Amino acid sequence: MERSERAGLALRPFHGVRFTVDDLAAVTSPPYDLISPDELHELLHRHANNVVRLILPEAGHYGGAKAELNGWLDSGVLTVDPLPALYVYEQSGAGVLQRGLIGALGVGSTSVLPHENVMPGPVADRLALMRATQANLEPIFLVYEGGGSASRLVGDVARLRRPLVEVRTGDGIRHRLWAVTDPHEIAAVGEDLRDRQALIADGHHRYATYERLQKDHPGPGPWDYGLAFLVDSTQYPPDLQAIHRVIPDLPLGEAAARAKGAWQVHEFTSLEDALAGLADAAGPAFVLAGDGPSHLLTDPDPVQIEHAMPAGRSARWRSLATSVLTEFLLPKVWGIADDEQSVLVVHHDPLAAVKLARRRGGTAVLLNPLSTPDVLAVAAQGERVPRKSTSFGPKPRTGLVMRVFSAE
Repeated sequence: MERSERAGLALRPFHGVRFTVDDLAAVTSPPYDLISPDELHELLHRHANNVVRLILPEAGHYGGAKAELNGWLDSGVLTVDPLPALYVYEQSGAGVLQRGLIGALGVGSTSVLPHENVMPGPVADRLALMRATQANLEPIFLVYEGGGSASRLVGDVARLRRPLVEVRTGDGIRHRLWAVTDPHEIAAVGEDLRDRQALIADGHHRYATYERLQKDHPGPGPWDYGLAFLVDSTQYPPDLQAIHRVIPDLPLGEAAARAKGAWQVHEFTSLEDALAGLADAAGPAFVLAGDGPSHLLTDPDPVQIEHAMPAGRSARWRSLATSVLTEFLLPKVWGIADDEQSVLVVHHDPLAAVKLARRRGGTAVLLNPLSTPDVLAVAAQGERVPRKSTSFGPKPRTGLVMRVFSAE
């Protein structure tokens, strides 16, 4: 398919690369950017063929990841499915049911909507890895408003067919995978998706990497597509959680004192009480925590907020907590640039953020999650929320199915 033809949403079949080992839980992993150093150490020692050896090569040794990948393919640890397929993927567990399609997503389409800014460091890292391995090792995660034949196929396959893969991981989630190879079913999916749009829920840096990789090659080829997991959010609404910040070397007392000139600052001896206040807060609000009492920031000075916000942004974008954080609290109140060295991120767990802040002699900035309607509205207007604003879940497990360019 020529690049000029890909104006719509395209999800094409590919030859999946899958592990042949018996214990799939031991060789798969969470997405690369959710793996802590302790978890990386545990995964490396869990199995000699754990996929983290590919997605997080030691000391950025991307050539080592390429050698591992080729060695596993040569030895039969990994095998290439003989027929191109779309893969129905299901995650289920206590309070969790998510199903969708894994396929090769057309890159560069205006129907793929990013909603979050990216940082150059992670893009350069993933680009170096993809260039070295010539592979998409883990899918990005997209959501769309469906209800058509693609959604019906996903439900029918999950209910009526025997899966290729079934594995339960340590978090209690059961993962199942089916291959859809029938040309008529694949064509029906393509027809259904053609005029739809999809929001990137997770994987903005990897999608930006797909685009950079495509620019490396002037002619058509496997780089015109990238591995993606597509979920109908009308049938399987995503779980949207917060991503907290940690500011190393900014003592909690100093952070709270400097905030008093622009915020209402409420002190709590209990972190739990501060978080309860955060959950009930109207408008942008944050909890500052670390060594000492916690502080709830509410009701920022509207005049200072107005001066801090960049011109040309929509009212909805300006009201987002992460916009207020990156444009006002960090640079104007604390004089801190929002970069990867100055501002660390912790997904979901406020207690983990507080522990990290204490270890680094700094302050944890705890947030409420954004709302899905706000994110969709901002993306539909062509705007992007600040980096690390959203964490949609549940995220696809890495290593269940991969894509290598040579198989395409």
